[in-house]
Amino acid sequence: MDYRFDHENLDVYKVALEVARSCTTLRIPTGRSHLRDQLQRAADSVVLNIAEGRARGGDAGRNHFRMAAGSAAEACAALDLVGSPEAAIEQPKLRRVGAMLRGLAR
Repeated sequence: MDYRFDHENLDVYKVALEVARSCTTLRIPTGRSHLRDQLQRAADSVVLNIAEGRARGGDAGRNHFRMAAGSAAEACAALDLVGSPEAAIEQPKLRRVGAMLRGLAR
């Protein structure tokens, strides 16, 4: 039997993971390299908080989903600052993640 954690079945987790992986290959403009670290930390935080929130459940889980939503907004803002067409492709995915997380945080 192949065990899977609950978060691995969530669409929000799958989309967030896709975005986090895409952010690792994103070209960052010269002079804005500090955004790479900020963006990657925020995108990774979304994925990690979804996993922990699902594992904890209850109020603690909802708190992690709220933190993940905040990190999704931060990553979206970092992509605004990057300002490339490549970065803009990830923003709708992050907005979708944010909307799904708002539902989970209720």
